[in-house]
Amino acid sequence: MNVKDFDYDLPQELIAQDPLEDRASSRLLVLDKDTGKTEHKIFHDIIDYLNPGDALVINDTKVIPARLHGVKEDTGAHIEVLLLTRKKDDIWETLVKPGKKCKPGTVISFGDGLLKGTVVDVIEDGNRLIQFQYEGIFEEILDQLGQMPLPPYITHQLKDKNRYQTVYAEHEGSAAAPTAGLHFTKELLQRIEDKGVKIVHVTLHVGLGTFRPVKVDTIEEHQMHSEFYIVSQEAADTVNAVKKAGGRIICVGTTSCRTLESAADENGILHAKSSWTSIFIYPGYKFKILDCLITNFHLPQSTLVMLVSALAGREHILNAYKEAIAERYRFFSFGDAMFIH
Repeated sequence: MNVKDFDYDLPQELIAQDPLEDRASSRLLVLDKDTGKTEHKIFHDIIDYLNPGDALVINDTKVIPARLHGVKEDTGAHIEVLLLTRKKDDIWETLVKPGKKCKPGTVISFGDGLLKGTVVDVIEDGNRLIQFQYEGIFEEILDQLGQMPLPPYITHQLKDKNRYQTVYAEHEGSAAAPTAGLHFTKELLQRIEDKGVKIVHVTLHVGLGTFRPVKVDTIEEHQMHSEFYIVSQEAADTVNAVKKAGGRIICVGTTSCRTLESAADENGILHAKSSWTSIFIYPGYKFKILDCLITNFHLPQSTLVMLVSALAGREHILNAYKEAIAERYRFFSFGDAMFIH
């Protein structure tokens, strides 16, 4: 399959720059994956599409304020560091700009020396391993110095850091938000639970690899970056019981979907597991667990457009996107939502 098969034209002004005041007031495009039929709703109407006995699976990862601005100790040159993956001994895999100025041995100072980082190695893709030195608690220093790592297509500064977190974010470790979850309020989740829908927590720490452009012509040749996930025994038991009883598994976001599909066996049984996944879902993939998906609108030619096309068919997805553009839906991280059922 060619990457250009997943392209579409998006007017620049439809890229949402700011989150809405009320999370649940986004628009919701409802797509029937079998017929391609669409409906236009408001996000809080999602409750009408969920049935007692279904399971709603949410990714409770928490975004860390992973973008740091510092200076090279020897020259004072400005350096931007994006934390990607925590290793051991205060070493992080990072993305550094400008990278060519940061050879192994380079020392970068952040916040007038409150935090210092030494480049210890250059690895694949030009990413740097940086070892940090500080006094106190790393997370508290990061909260003080770091900015939310908003995607490059969002040019506005975020006034409230929490608007790039889901209301159920709990386990720190993501370099990007699982954005489909940004539409939920605590009140809406409570109403969904009161209706008899099971809410299941899983964790997948979102890496920037999710957004990495596909640089090969043939999508089968694309390599996904790996991301760490956790499925608890309780989550596995709940999902398996709901499946067995005939309920549907509804994933909130592509990250929840990839977590379940990674931890499931060929018989569609979900297992408690913590591991790394580089699963790449594109048309032809047979879903083992997921029945329905709540998701945002994704970038042209991205692996996420390929994932939703695997669920609903490429033509249905591209037609729905065309309709969303005609109806002036808001796109990407702070944009509107889609329910594929």
